[in-house]
Amino acid sequence: MNTELFISRRLFFEKGTNKSLSHRIIRIALVGIALGLAVMIISVAVITGFKSEIRNKVIGFGSHIQVVNFDSSNSYETQPVSKKQPFLEELQTLGGVKNVQVFATKPGMIKTNEYIQGIVFKGVDSQYDWTFFRNNLIEGALPVISDSARSDQILISEQVAELLEVSVGERVVLYFINEDESLPRLLQLTISGFYRTSLEEFDNLFVMGDLQQVQRLNNWQNDLVSGFEVAITDFDRIDAIEQVVRNTVLNYSVENDAILRTTNITREYPQIFDWLAILDMNVWVILILMALVAGFNMISGLLVLILERSKMIGTLKALGSANWSIRKVFLYLSVFLTSRGMLWGNVVGIGFVIVQHYFEVIKLNPTLYYVDVVPVNFSFMYILLLNIGTVAVTVLMLVVPSYLVSKISPEKTIRFD
Repeated sequence: MNTELFISRRLFFEKGTNKSLSHRIIRIALVGIALGLAVMIISVAVITGFKSEIRNKVIGFGSHIQVVNFDSSNSYETQPVSKKQPFLEELQTLGGVKNVQVFATKPGMIKTNEYIQGIVFKGVDSQYDWTFFRNNLIEGALPVISDSARSDQILISEQVAELLEVSVGERVVLYFINEDESLPRLLQLTISGFYRTSLEEFDNLFVMGDLQQVQRLNNWQNDLVSGFEVAITDFDRIDAIEQVVRNTVLNYSVENDAILRTTNITREYPQIFDWLAILDMNVWVILILMALVAGFNMISGLLVLILERSKMIGTLKALGSANWSIRKVFLYLSVFLTSRGMLWGNVVGIGFVIVQHYFEVIKLNPTLYYVDVVPVNFSFMYILLLNIGTVAVTVLMLVVPSYLVSKISPEKTIRFD
């Protein structure tokens, strides 16, 4: 039988101590622990949710990995490559690769009678995965694209539509300039729908349409594209998977063919992903501060408990109990008390995350935060780790204060009583 655990349980469930000094101080400490854990759960859920939301939006416009012509610069005016590449079949079967699709881009302008807006026309084929734009479609429909005939339908952002004062079903004129031509090329296309991602930098830029339109504008053959987009299943493995994709592409390279290079979304938009990485530091600062607050709250409670139970400590020492054995009693008791505070902290923190996830109570200004509502990421693993970490940090901080037990003399405490 674990004597220390038995005594600590009796103390924990002891009745009639509600008026004691230690009870009031412990209650304050437990409130601090509950609030601290709730703040940690909410902070991690919001930060990871926000990072995931922004990251997925950026990836939606350019996929995880791109394979393009080595001669293509970082502009949207690209050098063509053949879409009939020998490595495509192997890429589709690589572990971690979800999808491979072709694309082509062409910078230009979209114009109405009164307004003009610079855009990038992104052409895709009938095999394109429209999931991202389908989830962000707010009016109209996605463009209908086939391999047999060019489609005159385009998808533009709600922001561009408001700027140009156009509506779904309206025809607009797009202007494009080639380096070797003095006159711009015109396309008169029909707006099939509006999308909104709240990423202003991208919403103002991308117009989605038919790949064959870009081929026509650039005088490309039907088998020429700007490159390939590779979607993967795990963003955390993007560097490793990109290396495998690069090696696969190089293994099939043929002399005198266009040299291909790979790039990933984090290098294409480093300013966005560097900003998201800074958020991790904010999370760690919050976690450390809240853990320290919880630990110091319990230290004050433990000290009061020890002083208030000095007679019990003196008696146990008189009966032959070692100092470490008595310290374990109070450490066990501290774990029980901490667990009670953590229970309420979990209720508050998880409750907030669930309510926000399903009811979207807290709204945000999308022009400032790139999202309409506070995004949350509900993860049992994060919650479990936060609970384990809170208990571990709190108990470790209590080991030193529990040394006060050894300073209590059994003779003086019993005589004083």
